[in-house]
This record gives sequence, C-alpha cells and structure tokens, in this order.
Amino acid sequence: MKIWNRQLGDGVSSIIYHYLPAFRWRNFRLFFGGQLLSLSGTFMTQQLTIPWLVYDLTKSAWLLGVAGFVQFLPTLLLIPFSGVLSDRWSRRELLILVQILGISVSLALTVLTFTNWITFPILLILSVLNGLLKGLDMPVRHTIVTETVDDQAHWSNAIALNSVMLSSSLVLGPAMGGILIGMLGVKYCFLYDTVSYIPAILTLLAMRLKPRSTQTLTNMRDTFEKLREGFEYVSQFQPIRAILLMLALQGLFGMSHVALMPVFAAKILNGDATTMAHLGTSAPIGSLLACLYLSIRRGIVGLERVIVVAQALIGMSTISFSLSRQVGLSMILLLFIGCFSILQITSSNMIIQTLVAEDKRGRVMSFYALAMVGMMPFGNLLAGTLADNFGATNALIVCGSMSILGSLWFSTQLPAVSRWIASHTSRFSLEKLN
Repeated sequence: MKIWNRQLGDGVSSIIYHYLPAFRWRNFRLFFGGQLLSLSGTFMTQQLTIPWLVYDLTKSAWLLGVAGFVQFLPTLLLIPFSGVLSDRWSRRELLILVQILGISVSLALTVLTFTNWITFPILLILSVLNGLLKGLDMPVRHTIVTETVDDQAHWSNAIALNSVMLSSSLVLGPAMGGILIGMLGVKYCFLYDTVSYIPAILTLLAMRLKPRSTQTLTNMRDTFEKLREGFEYVSQFQPIRAILLMLALQGLFGMSHVALMPVFAAKILNGDATTMAHLGTSAPIGSLLACLYLSIRRGIVGLERVIVVAQALIGMSTISFSLSRQVGLSMILLLFIGCFSILQITSSNMIIQTLVAEDKRGRVMSFYALAMVGMMPFGNLLAGTLADNFGATNALIVCGSMSILGSLWFSTQLPAVSRWIASHTSRFSLEKLN
C-alpha cells in the first residue's frame, strides 16, 4: 500500500512538474505558499474592507476616490527607490522587513476597529502607511521570483504562477472578507490580515537563495545615479517604453471599476457588503483563469499581440459593466475584466522579466510597478471626480473608451516589440545550445 501511494504521489508530481516546472524548486514552493496566505489577507483589506469602511463612514463617492488616491500616492513616491534597493540588497531580507512592518499596521487597524476608535482621518493615515509598504514591496516581490527558480527556462512559468498566486489571493481574500463582514464585522477581516502575515514570514525565513553580486550604495547621490541609469535603460528601448506606457494607461483607466465598486454595489445595484464581496471576487476569478492559461503557455513569443487584444476587451467590458443593472450580469462582466486585465499585465511582466538585464532587473521592475500601480492613485481620484460630477456610469464609459484607444495606439507599436522579442529569444536559444 505504501509503495502504491508513493508511486501515485511520484506520478502526480511528475505531471505537475511537467506542466508547471517552477514547482520543481523548493524556494519557489515556499514563496508561493506563504505569499498566497499573506496576500489573501492583504487583498481582503485593500480591495474590500477599507473601501467598504470608507464608504460606510462617509457615504461619499468623491471621498472614496480621495481615499484610494491617498492610499496609493506613497506607493508612487517610493517604488523607484525600492527598485534600487532590490538591485543592491537582499530581496529576501527586504520582503521580511515589509512583512514585519505590514503586520504592525494591520494590528493597529485590528485594535482600532475592535475598540470602535476607528475614524475616517485615522483610516487615511493608516492607508498612507499601507501605501508606503506597498511601494517598498512591489518591485521586490516581482524580482525575487526569478531568484527562487534556478533554471532560466522556467522563469516564464514562475512569473505566470506568481500571477496565479496573486489572483488566487484576490479571489480568496474578498470572498472570505464578505463572509466575515456579514457574520462578524469588518474588525475580523483586519484580524485575519494580521494573522496571515505569520506564514509569509516563516516561509521567507526557510528559503535558501543563492548569493548574488550586489553593489553597496554609498550615499544619496549614488542612489539617484542608479535611478538615472534605470530610467535611461527603459527609455532608450522603444519596446520597453511602449509596454510601460500601456501599463500606465491600464493603471489610470483600466482599474477605475475597482475604485467605484462600493458605489455600484450599494447605490446602483442596491446591495450590501455581501454584494460588494461577490463583485470583488468576480474579477479575480477571471484573473485566475487567465493566469492558468499563461502558466501552461511556453515562451513569450506572441504575447505582444495578447496585450493589444486584451486591452481592447478591457475597455469594452468596462463599458458594458457600467451599463449593467443586474448583479449576476455585473459579476460576469467583471470576470471578463479580470481575465483580460491579467492577460495584459502578466504578459507585459513575462516579456520584460525574461529579456531584461539581471543587474537592472529591480530598477526596471520598479518602473513596471510605477507605470501600473503608480498611476492608480490618479485613476482613483479621476474616477471618483468623474463619478461625483457625472455619475458612476458615465465615469466608467469614459475610462473604458480610453482603454480602447490605448489598444489602438499599441497596435502601431507591435512591429518593433515583435522584432525585439524575436531577436532576444533567438539569442537565448543559441546561448543555451552552446
């Protein structure tokens, strides 16, 4: 019986490792499992609990947009410096530091909500702290993925599975959050978030990464010099520049439905926190489906065309969602938005990370995060302002239309991007043969 169980286990493992080769590596398995649990609590707080609490305290779409702006503005300011740190310091130690600081902020939210001392101004202050941590976290989280996998041929699979982990957390977090809010209240969401940091810290401590060469930053002038080098690196290559501009447009217009979700849930669809949770879970389910497709896809050739199609469909789905007045239809449309969004974002990530120079990876990924997440505070503020003046429906129609126009622009950049991918992938194939 033991022999049969062992053979069955070996057979299942061989199938998993064939289709998902990144799981061959112990460090990646530890990273995947620990971050899955931790990020479920993070997304529960960011995507559901804080927006719902803000709208519950203020009843204002404009203040909801302001809160989103305040939360992500520190991210915008810190991300470039995080990329420099990611190239110069241990990424594992930086992530551990972020987790420790994150559990402190989450614990403060837990205590304040359990004691009923939470107010809108206090919530804004803690949102700023969360934004600072996110700015430090994002480039490091993206760049460490390739360190957990020793074979470069498995990098694209690891990057795609990292997106699976993020999308799974986006599904798991808001879904559990809706249950907790409905049964126990928002305070237990913050409590779950606090506890979820513990496995992330333990798994990061258990990882054994190969040492990599780094250069010590001597002063602030050196730091800004490294930033300048990274900026020149991404700006001189038209394909990278085009991809980053598309990500910036996605952050500005393509995520507007997230900022206005409480308005649609409570006012337009006449729902409650459970409705908000259902809507908040739909897009991540679509994201998960897209990630599963990308995780079994081999190579990056053709992903530039996926970006064009996905961006156009994001705009169409956003406009359709704005016109929906039924919860079920809205959930289906959000599933499409989530699917196409992750196809665009993760395809961009896979292309850039596969082809970027290793010594500049952290800085390039900081511009990647800056283009996408750094534009979100402005997108939140824009969506909230448009909704306050012209209504939430018209706000999303404008944002969806801009996404479609962005897709048309990127289609004119395809020849240069395709040539860049083809030249770099052929060079990698030759190096592997030699």
